[in-house]
Amino acid sequence: MPRFFFDIHDGARHSLDEEGTVFADIEAASREAVAVLPAIAANERAGDDREIVATVRDEDGAAVFRVRLMVKSEWLISSEGGERG
Repeated sequence: MPRFFFDIHDGARHSLDEEGTVFADIEAASREAVAVLPAIAANERAGDDREIVATVRDEDGAAVFRVRLMVKSEWLISSEGGERG
């Protein structure tokens, strides 16, 4: 079974996967790339706007799939509990 590598970029950080993960095929690897982005987004601070990108590379190092998730959040109240104006 082939090994795929998941590189993550979120605007502030870039993480290269040097170990990789074995999947049955590229379709399974692409599903995992899509599934991992919400978990990464859950760790973002409220009020931050980010584009989180996962790029999947094959065993030869070639990029074979990319998925992007836009995270846009905004506070609707002030820190004192009232509405922002």
